[in-house]
Amino acid sequence: MNNMTNIEVEKIIDPTPASDGAGVKLKRSIGVEPNYYDPFLMLDEFGSENKDDYIAGFPPHPHRGIETVTYMLAGSFEHKDSTGGQGKMTAGDVQWMKTGSGIIHSEMPAMNDGKLHGFQLWINMPASEKMSKPEYHYIDSDKMSTHKDKDKFIKVIAGKFENSEGPIKKHNVDPIYFDVELNESKIFNHQVPSTHNSFIYLIEGEIEIGNNKHESVKDSTLILLSKGENLKVTALTKAKFLLISGKPIGEQIARGGPFVMNTKQEILQAIDDYHNGNFVK
Repeated sequence: MNNMTNIEVEKIIDPTPASDGAGVKLKRSIGVEPNYYDPFLMLDEFGSENKDDYIAGFPPHPHRGIETVTYMLAGSFEHKDSTGGQGKMTAGDVQWMKTGSGIIHSEMPAMNDGKLHGFQLWINMPASEKMSKPEYHYIDSDKMSTHKDKDKFIKVIAGKFENSEGPIKKHNVDPIYFDVELNESKIFNHQVPSTHNSFIYLIEGEIEIGNNKHESVKDSTLILLSKGENLKVTALTKAKFLLISGKPIGEQIARGGPFVMNTKQEILQAIDDYHNGNFVK
């Protein structure tokens, strides 16, 4: 074990309040500062018990060149898109969408009140895949692979923890996406490829990461991690966090709203296609 490098805290970031869609209130952590954490383009936590913060939803909008991963913790959303896809996401469900060459979709609350809570992560796509055919993976919460022992409960959305493996396979960034619940004073250990950029998003509770001292982190906080192999998380209180990790793509990016391509020209083309009705193949 000693020849493995330990992963430590590189940067602690408080999310920025933001709003998107028709005024859904969010906490944005990637997509502000850092603006990009290759291959991750954006991370939003949306959550409120006040329906005015979410009821207007995300009316139809386009995407090209990215993957969007939506994970619902509470509440429900109705999804519709230009490929004819339609579905309802409820607590615990994941929708992993490769938008590729283009999709127009809407995400609207399928609830009139109550608590809404979830995450949306944007993952970049390499140039070679940006204009590919859109593709979906729906992961129903009751079909999700989980690991449970007396110290922790882990939902495996992507990657592998012991014998539990997520359904997202043969993916170019080789992602890890875990939802971890860790009991007080217990330790979560995981081996991460040394190539990967990784972060923890703490949802609730207080944790310590690695062996080096770092400032205290509790509740909604983004923690960027150093590259390494050996991740150790200690729960100071009962804690819940996401561990997300992926191999950097290392290509130039150009962003224009919901489009992320490699050049400005491709962004202009996407806008053009959208306005001329050539967007959805």
